[in-house]
Amino acid sequence: MWTEEIVAGRPAQRHIPSGVIFRAVPGGIFRMGLSEAELAAVRAIERAGGTEDTLEPFFASAGAAQPVREVRVEPFLIARHPLTVAQVRHWLPEYYDDYANADSGTARLEDDLDDLLEALPFRLPSEAEWEYAARAGTTTLTFYGDGKPGEDLLLDDFGDEQRTAAAENAFGLAAMGSANEICTDVWLPGFVGAPADARPRTGDGPRVVRGGAADLYPWQGCDEWLLLLAATRYEHAQFTAVRPAVPLPPRS
Repeated sequence: MWTEEIVAGRPAQRHIPSGVIFRAVPGGIFRMGLSEAELAAVRAIERAGGTEDTLEPFFASAGAAQPVREVRVEPFLIARHPLTVAQVRHWLPEYYDDYANADSGTARLEDDLDDLLEALPFRLPSEAEWEYAARAGTTTLTFYGDGKPGEDLLLDDFGDEQRTAAAENAFGLAAMGSANEICTDVWLPGFVGAPADARPRTGDGPRVVRGGAADLYPWQGCDEWLLLLAATRYEHAQFTAVRPAVPLPPRS
């Protein structure tokens, strides 16, 4: 069911039945959460006139991504990009997407989400795994650095291989932060009492969502770029994208 290949110059694992491409993420320890240095970087962008509106709501909600703590992550595989409409149809043949312009576009699920998660032979990443994968060894606002991310970082369709490859981070993952991607963890504001490894936090209630800047495109001057930040997190309340993960190595 799996084949090893080179995709955009990097090793990858392809799930043959669905065509989903996975990248191996190495294990390691990272500092998870919204750091004071990152908050200072956002303040610097604000002072430089790089914001369209007040960022006070963002700063007021910063505690939801704190305190920063060290987390150990074991190696795993995660999809190169969120599942596309065509890939979702492998498991849900009747799936129809109101938001994607093409079958190669990111699938955004609403009522079909539970059906897809039940049908997938994969799991969702924990939010610690997601942030570790998004940061790809960096400690800045995004893996591009501490500058304000622009619309050129958004990637919502994967039909253009050249553009997809150009948007990859150091782990070979594209569009981290573009779509609102759901994680395994139940939503809890803040990381007090969170485990020091990448296990998801469980319980009743909505799940954690990461990213989502492209879901508000075209940007309307509301500083949606903040959703591209590696540490941005919120609770699931609407349609969502899925970027599945699997253990390393994948089961045949």
